[in-house]
Amino acid sequence: MTSEEKQILDRINAYAEKVMGDIDPQKVPVSTQLEKLKPIMEEIAAEKKMSLEDFFILYMDLQSEASCRSDAKLREELQDLNEGEGMPLLYR
Repeated sequence: MTSEEKQILDRINAYAEKVMGDIDPQKVPVSTQLEKLKPIMEEIAAEKKMSLEDFFILYMDLQSEASCRSDAKLREELQDLNEGEGMPLLYR
């Protein structure tokens, strides 16, 4: 992920915290969540001279990449905890 892509993702995530900070993403439909993010996505897409559809694809790619990195980091941290004696911590 480039620094520009990270800035885009950080900007969307900061906006999401403002407009959706009090909702449970497990209970609110994805379509509703995306509708709340639409204003910031339209703004950034216009700045980047991209269609909203192309920007949405970019956003989903960046979000997936960030999620995979977070998952890998958590697995690595749990691995360090599992090196001792006793019951291992399991993660899936």
